[in-house]
Amino acid sequence: MGSEGERGATAAPGPGDPRALRRDCQHRIFVNRSLALEKIKCFGFDMDYTLAMYKSPDYEELAFALLLEHLVSIGYPHEILAYKYDPTFPTRGLVFDALYGNLLKVDSHGNLLVCAHGFRFLKGAEILHYYPNKFIQRDDMKRFHILNTLFNLTEAHLYACLVDFFTNCSRYVNCDTGYKHGNLFMSFRSMFQDVREAMDHVHLSGCLKEKTLENLEKYVVKDPRVPLLLSRMKEVGKVFLATNSDYNYTDAIMSYLFDFSDGDKAETPQRPWRSYFDLIVVDTRKPLFFAEGTVLRQVDTDTGKLRIGTYTGPLQHCAVYSGGSSDVVCDLLGVKGKDILYMGDHIFGDILKSKKRQGWRTFLVVPELARELQVWTEKSELFEELRSLDLFLAELYQHLDSGSSERPDISSIKRRIQKVTHEMDMCYGKMGSLFRCGSRQTLFANQLMRYADLYAASFINFLYYPFSYLFRAPPVLMAHESTVEHSRLDAGEAGTALAPWLTRHSHLGQQVTGVPPDSSGEEEDDGEA
Repeated sequence: MGSEGERGATAAPGPGDPRALRRDCQHRIFVNRSLALEKIKCFGFDMDYTLAMYKSPDYEELAFALLLEHLVSIGYPHEILAYKYDPTFPTRGLVFDALYGNLLKVDSHGNLLVCAHGFRFLKGAEILHYYPNKFIQRDDMKRFHILNTLFNLTEAHLYACLVDFFTNCSRYVNCDTGYKHGNLFMSFRSMFQDVREAMDHVHLSGCLKEKTLENLEKYVVKDPRVPLLLSRMKEVGKVFLATNSDYNYTDAIMSYLFDFSDGDKAETPQRPWRSYFDLIVVDTRKPLFFAEGTVLRQVDTDTGKLRIGTYTGPLQHCAVYSGGSSDVVCDLLGVKGKDILYMGDHIFGDILKSKKRQGWRTFLVVPELARELQVWTEKSELFEELRSLDLFLAELYQHLDSGSSERPDISSIKRRIQKVTHEMDMCYGKMGSLFRCGSRQTLFANQLMRYADLYAASFINFLYYPFSYLFRAPPVLMAHESTVEHSRLDAGEAGTALAPWLTRHSHLGQQVTGVPPDSSGEEEDDGEA
C-alpha cells in the first residue's frame, strides 16, 4: 500500500524517511483517487499514444508536413511549405481563439496565463486589447477550441505558423479578426475551419497512416515490455482493446508491437497479438462509444471487411468487432463500471467520458510527464525561490492590519516573481509547462486531477507494481489546511468572535481524528456527482 502522489523535497531521504520507499520517479504511477488494483477485474486500452507510442518529434513532423501540403492544395500560398514543426513551441491544453487568432493558455476558470499571436507573445496592454478582463468564456465552444490531444500538437503549431505568415506577408492587410487581400477577407474562423478540415483529411484519407506504416521503425516505439505486461494482466483479469482506428491499421501496428521474431529481445514467447486480448473493438468513434455508440459488427480478419448485420452473439475468442459501445463491452465481458480500469491518452475522448458516463476507473497516459519531472527535479531552486518570495511578501504585511496606513512597496518583488516564473516556464518549452504557469495550474492539470484516477508517463509503469497494490491518494489540502499549523488553537488565538464556538465544540477535533477508515482501505467515492 502506498501514496505515490506527493511532492518530494530536494534533500535526500534518510533512514526512516517515507520518501525512501518510493519508486524511481520515472517508474511511478501518480494517484488522484485511491484505487485497489486487486479489485480491478478488467483492463481496457486505447491504441494510439497508449499501447502504440509514436516517436516524437518524427511523427509530428510527418503529420505537420502532410497538413501543409493539403492546405497548399486547397489554395494556401506555397510559401507556407517553408515552415517546419518546432517541438519546443506547442503544448497540450492550449485554446485557439477563432475570433482573434490567438493561442491561449488558461486555468480551469478561463483566466489567461499566456497569450500568443503567431509566435509573438503578447503582454500587458496588448492582451487587454483583446481580453479586457484577462479572462475567456470557455463555454463559448464556437469561438474557443481546446487542443487537448497529442494529435493536436501539430494543429496548434500550424495555427501559429499561419498567423505568423499572414501577419508578416506584405500582400495582406492585418485586421483584428483576420486578413484582407484585395477584395478578399480571410477570417481566423475560416482559417480554423480550413485547418480542421486538413486534420480530418490527413487522418481519414489514410495518408498519415500509410506513411507511418511505410516506416514503422522510424515512427512507432517498440517495447518488449508491452507483451510481458499484457500477459501478466491477462493472468489476473480480462483485457480489451477499444480504438478509433480501423482494423487494417490496428492489425499492422499491433503486429509490429508484438513481433519479436527478428532477434528483438522479448521476455514472453512469440504469439499472435490478438491472443493477448479477451475483446478487440475497432472503429469505436469515441467519445460516441461511451454514449449511445454505433452498430456492433464483426470484422472478417482475413479481409479486414465488416460482416453484414448487427452482431448479437456471445464473445468469441480472438474475434474482432467494429463499433459498438461501452455498454456492449461490459455485457460481452460480464463486468461493470468500477470493475474496469481504462487507459488512454485523450483527456476528453478516453478519460472524461468513460468516467462521467460509465463510472470506469481511469488511467491517463501523459508522455510529457517524463520531461515535466526532469524539470521539476533539476530546477528545484526556481520553485524554492518562488516560495521564498511568497514568504518575503508575507513578512512585509505580517504586522499590518486594517488600521495601518503604511503601504509596503512590493513592485520589485512582483517583478522578480514574474521573472522567475518566466524562467521556470522556459525550462519546459516556449509555451511553458503542461501543468502550470508559475504557481497557477493550467486547465489541462485541472482536468487531469478531476477525471484521471491514476496517471503516468506510460502504462508500462504497472510492471513495477504488484496486482495487489493499493494506490492511496495523498490528501488534497484546502488553503486553510495547507497554511495553518496542525496544532490545536487556543480560544484566544482564534479571536474573540470564534472563542465561544471553540469552547462549546472543543470535542470535534477528537471526533475527526477518530473517524474509522473505509473497511476496504479504499476511498470508493471519488467526489464525482
